[in-house]
Order: sequence, then C-alpha cells, then structure tokens
Amino acid sequence: MTETATGSRQVTVPAMGLVVLVGVSGSGKSTFARAHFKPTEIVSSDFCRGLVADDENDQSATPDAFDVLHYIVGTRLRRGLLTVVDATNVQQASRAALVKLAKSHDVLVDAIVLDVPESLAIERNAQRSDRNFGSHVIARQQRDLKRSLGRLKKEGFRRVHVLRGTDQIDGAEIVRERPWNDRTDIRGPFDIIGDVHGCASELCSLLTELGWTLEYDDGRAVGATHPEGRRAVFVGDLVDRGPDTPGVLRLVMGMVAAGTALCVSGNHEAKLVRALKGAKVTVSHGLAESLEQLGNESEDFQKAALSFMDGLISHYVLDDGKLVVAHAGLKESYHGRSSGRVRAFALYGDTTGETDDYGLPVRYPWAQEYRGQAMVVYGHTPVPKAEWINNTICLDTGVVFGGELTALRYPEREIVSVPAEQEWYEPVRPLVPTSADREPSVLQISDVAGTRWLETTHAGKVKIPEESAAAALEIMSRFAVDPRWLVYLPPTMSPVATAKLDGYLEHPEQAFEEYAGWGVTRVVCEEKHMGSRAVAVITADTDAAERRFGVADGSTGVIYTRTGRPFFADISELVDRLRVAAAPLFESLDTDWLALDCELLPWSAKALDLVKAQYASVGAAARHVLPEAITVLEQAASRGLDVGGLIDRSQQRLANAEAFRDAYAAYVAPTDGLDGVTLAPFQILAAEGRALALTEPHEWHLAELAKLDGSLITPTRHRFVDLSSADEREAATQWWLDLTASGGEGMVVKPAHLTEGRIQPGIKVRGREYLRIIYGPDYTDSLDVLGERHLGKKRQLAQREHGLGLAALTAFVDHEPLWKVHQSVFAVLALESEPVDPRL
Repeated sequence: MTETATGSRQVTVPAMGLVVLVGVSGSGKSTFARAHFKPTEIVSSDFCRGLVADDENDQSATPDAFDVLHYIVGTRLRRGLLTVVDATNVQQASRAALVKLAKSHDVLVDAIVLDVPESLAIERNAQRSDRNFGSHVIARQQRDLKRSLGRLKKEGFRRVHVLRGTDQIDGAEIVRERPWNDRTDIRGPFDIIGDVHGCASELCSLLTELGWTLEYDDGRAVGATHPEGRRAVFVGDLVDRGPDTPGVLRLVMGMVAAGTALCVSGNHEAKLVRALKGAKVTVSHGLAESLEQLGNESEDFQKAALSFMDGLISHYVLDDGKLVVAHAGLKESYHGRSSGRVRAFALYGDTTGETDDYGLPVRYPWAQEYRGQAMVVYGHTPVPKAEWINNTICLDTGVVFGGELTALRYPEREIVSVPAEQEWYEPVRPLVPTSADREPSVLQISDVAGTRWLETTHAGKVKIPEESAAAALEIMSRFAVDPRWLVYLPPTMSPVATAKLDGYLEHPEQAFEEYAGWGVTRVVCEEKHMGSRAVAVITADTDAAERRFGVADGSTGVIYTRTGRPFFADISELVDRLRVAAAPLFESLDTDWLALDCELLPWSAKALDLVKAQYASVGAAARHVLPEAITVLEQAASRGLDVGGLIDRSQQRLANAEAFRDAYAAYVAPTDGLDGVTLAPFQILAAEGRALALTEPHEWHLAELAKLDGSLITPTRHRFVDLSSADEREAATQWWLDLTASGGEGMVVKPAHLTEGRIQPGIKVRGREYLRIIYGPDYTDSLDVLGERHLGKKRQLAQREHGLGLAALTAFVDHEPLWKVHQSVFAVLALESEPVDPRL
C-alpha cells in the first residue's frame, strides 16, 4: 500500500485472484466493496445467507451460507475472475478456509483490513433496523480483529493492507495488478530459444543465424537487436555444464535489460541462486562449473547475475494467451496462475516421485495429455530433435551434450538449429526422442504396460502399478471385445457405512446421513438389480459403426461385462433387439450411437455355473446335514442329555440355510438362449458429442430411459428423497424394506443433482437376506465382527475408477485417439486387481 501525491492510499490487489475484506460488523466493508469493485465481483456472506434462508440476518443459516459462498468463490477463481469476499473474517479459521481455497486454484490472495473505532461500528449498527445483535457482538469481533492483526501476514496472504479510520478508508484507491506472468500484450514475433547451458559461442551463432545483430563490449557479447523488431524468449537453463556460463548470462541480461528479450527461470538457475546465497546444495549436474566460472568474474557482475536469476519468474503467457513459455512446460490449468506448485511444475515438470535406471526423476508425460489452445514451448528434458506433440514443443536438443541449440520462430513455427562445437558435458543418459504422433486407432503395449500415472479431472493423479497392469493385460488381450467398441468400463461401488440399527449390517439411514454430510441435498434411490453389470455400446446402423467406431464388419454394437468380455459368443441378436428398443433415444438425443450402463438379467443367465458350484452346493449340504443333526440331538435329549442349546443353535442354522437358499434362488430364472434375458439400463453414459454421465443428473437419465419399451427392457424402479425431510427418508427406507422382503437385492443411493468434489458417485445398500449370499448363511450371528469392516480402500478405489471411467468417456466423445481412451479403460481393469475385500 502506497501513498499518492494527492494523499490517497493506493491499495494494490491482484487482477486475477482473491481479495478478503476483514473488519467488524459496521466497519463499512460492503460500502467499501461497492465503491471499488463491480457488483459481480463481490460475494457477500449476508447475500449468501439470504439465498439459503430468505433472511440475511438469520445466523442459524451461517454454515449453509458459507458453503454457498465458498462454492461461488471457488467457481470464480477457477474461471480466473477477481473475487472479493465481503464478510467479517475476523477469526483465523474463516480466513484460513479462504486462503486454502485461493491456493487450491493457484491464485494470489490479499487481505484488506478496515479498522474503525469500536464506538463507530456500534453506532452504525444501531442505525440499522435489520441488525438486532447487541454491542457485545461488536466488542467480541473487535477483540478477534486485534488479536489477528499481528499474525495476518503469516497466514498466506500475499499482501495485507490495513486501513485505519474513516479517512484512510474513504481515501483508498484500488489498483489492480496483473500477474507478472501475464504479458499477453506482447504479441511478438518471437524467437524462442532452448536450453543454452553455458554454451555462449553456440548462442551467438544461433542468434546470428536468426538474423540478430550482436552488440559487443571489450570483445564480449552484451546485447543483440533484430532488424525486424523480433523479441527473443529464453526457456531457462542458461547456466551450468557448459564452458561459459558468465558469457551467456552477460548476453541474455543485456538483452532483457534492453527490452529485446524475455527469460523464464530454469531449475538450474534456481539451484545456482540458492548456492550463491549460501544455501547448502548438492554440487552436481554442472553446478561446479558455474560456481568456478562466476568466481572468476567481478563482484559487481556476480551480484548483477544473482539479482537477475533471482528475479526470473516461472512462465510467461504471451500473444493474447496464444503462447505459453515455461522451462519444463505447463499444463493448461496452470497457465497464468501463481502458486508454489505452478512454479514447481514450470521448473521441474510433473514427476512421479520415482527414478529411472540412471537415477534421474521419472517425469509424467504431460505433453501427451495436453489439449489446450495455447501453444506451450519448453525445454528441460533433452531430446535429439524438436518435435511437436499436441501443440507443445520441447526445444532442449542437448547442445551441451554435443547436440544442437534450437530456436522456434513464432508465429511462423519454423525450427532453426546450430550444432554444438563439441560435447562439453557427458550426458548421464542418452538423449531420448519424444513420442511421435501415430494413427489414432493404433494401440501399443507401451500405452498400458509398466507402472504408469494417469491425470484425471475427477480422480486426480492415479497410479497404475506394474503388477496390476500385467494382470489386466492378460484379460484384455485374451478375452475382451473388439477394442474399438471398448470405450468404458464401470467402476466398483462402495457399500454404505455399517448400520446403527440392531440386526442390520447395512441400512439406508447411513447412506442418507453420509450424503447429507457431504452437502448433497437430494438423492435418488434406484432399485439394485441382481444381475450382471453390462455396458451396451450400440449404433443406429452400420454406417454409424464405421464412421464413429471404425468397425466395418457389419456389426452395430456390443454388450460386454464389467471386465470387457462379451456376454455370449454371438451377441448380435441381443444388440439388434436393444437397438430397436432404444430407437426413441436415438431420436430424442439426435445421435446415431449410444453407450448405456445396464444390468443383464437374470443373474443365472451368466452366473448359473457359479450358482451351482458356490451357492447351491452350500445350501444343499446344509439342508441335508442339519435336519439329521437335529434328529440325533433330539434323540440325545430324550435320553436326558443336556443338548438343548445345541438343538436351538442347529435349528437356527437350518433356518439360516433355508433363508440362504431362498436368497440365491430368487435370482435364478429359466432362460433358453436369449429367451428370458432382459436388460435394465439405469444410465446413458454417452451419445454423439455428449458425455452424458458427466453432464446430466440422474433424474434426467431415468426420464430418458423411461422412453425405452419392449420385452427386452426391465425398468429400474426408483424414488427421490429430499434429505431434509424425515418423512421422505422414512418412506424410502420402507420402500427398501419392501423391495428386499420380496427378493430384491437392495438399492443404490446416488446424488440426484450434479455435484463437485470427490463425493461417492453411488452407495449400495443391500438387503438383510441378500447379504447371506455375500457373508454366509449365519452372518447375522457375527454382526458385531462384520461391523468393523473397513471401507476406506474400497471407497478410494470406487472414486478412482469412477474418475477414470469419466475420463475415458470424455476422451472418446472429444474424438481423442483410441489409445488415449484405452489408457483410462485399461486402468479401471488394472485397479480391479488391488487387494480389497471382495465382499464389500
């Protein structure tokens, strides 16, 4: 905060970021906000309280109001909009939540404190008829504020501006400061130059080749200009390893000072700065050469070089956002952002935390995932030749290792290189070529083999261990359907938390409580069909199959299991019947292909052998042996032996065995080929141009699926529940009891509205009798032990698989290469081999 010649105080805030107003009620925060910011930029706690309670002063609505406030603020920050929070914020916890929110979106956050006399605040509140709290509230807020003032600067704010009294508040002038990396006003043309690494002679040769005129002082290059007014942009790593780090710095520093060049920091500059400041660093990777060479320079030059390198920023956004330059590259969500993790990515890339056979960090191949509109130019990882990957290009062609020094002429997209004069430094590992583009439909084992990391929007970064990938590869390569149809695999699903009601392991009330705790207000309870999970991918005709899936064998779709296997040897008849039933969907969604999530019924149609071997044998044995045991025990009792307890226990076990038999028998129905087979679709995964599983709520899906008709289709019964209504929760619980009492498996509870954050996409609540199939006939005798089951790993797995499934659908809808789609599909299958209790 600075004072101007007119006496006003300039308050500098980030043009893209968060401003937190801090002050007691009556300090004038709302008036200040309205005077200096646009109405749409201000998010007021009072306004949010009014939204959720129809009363801005209803303090009981404060928790809900701040949930809304944080959602709005987070959405605006994600979209890169300046946001001002108008709330008291006098308590550290309130500020911490907002600082955390800003950091999660990689934006700067400033605090503006309005510090007025307590008496003035009390007077102002007394004049407002809508404020009915007493002066003691102001006094308490004032104490909280005074306690906070000394530590505000340590809470994560970039700047804390304190305006004391009405004169300073009224005289304040807000100045919006754009991020240092925002140079969108500079439009080029540019010559972007890769990692130089102390190779001053080669740098001079490259600049000359590019048409620059070098400027010399006492025989040393100290600057350069271009007759066409071009500007150079250096991607960092000017220093280390090469023969003349000071020469490179002197030339680039001169160009930057003259305005003919820009430069971002590389990881080698960052380490050299720490070393020059006296920090303890490992002297390796050419740092010793730089320290020795700089030691031979004057003290003034050393100070100037340190100041220059220390002031380099992580990346630049140029040419109206069309060009981004960062040393190690930058994924799209980080463009123009400011945070420690953005800088770390820009300097070091996205590492997996592992090292390769040469002891160097394994880097996540972010460029292969990049789909942004801005061109990203970077260096960092040396390659034999600069090549384009998804609108990104690496210009580090290893000049210090005997390769070339490379530049990109922008916007011409012309590559210019000069060879190294010699190998100045022996590389730790050979230069590795970049991954070349290939035909979208070509799959390679390297896409899925080995340990891999996948970046997803809805599950974050997911690790696929090598051993899990090997198990999935066995299934996928031997048993799966044609991979061109395999655009999605469904995730596993977590059960509900252990029931609190006696006699139950699972109960709907815990699902309702969990979702309410996650901020979900309305859920849908869907009948959980006891069948086999099925994914149906169908087209309106053979032309659509060839156009969209590249399948020209006359087939029009496939129906496969949750592991990607075909349900039957010949699926064409079932596909044709489903295409006829789905005709209304093709028309209403204006699409010529559909992907549906379904259950194939009955369970015995696919699992009859399992029923006979695993369940029927247990039921038959128990029902044969236990009556005989009871007979023997009754005879013993008649002779005076005290076996009454054993008789009661055996009779109970027989009743349990009968219940067990009835439970699995409910899911066995006669079928003859496809006669008797039905499908129960419950979600439309995708259609042309739309990943509907991501964009539409379940209410929409169920309404659309109600249009399907015919004997093939089994409808999914369901009901919606307002979680704030005890009556609706009770009615849904009774519906579940009736459903399971009549032989149903249970229900799946899902958010009825679209949600953000990592909320479970669905929770299954299985019936008391059905669980005998899962845990055994006598499981009800061990509910105290089973109640200790741990759901953490299962729920993490469900969220990761769900996120990967959405990534696969989105990639396919966006016409990404098939190998890209399959990386996510394959990952779902690989994660299924993780050691998680299969009964959950």
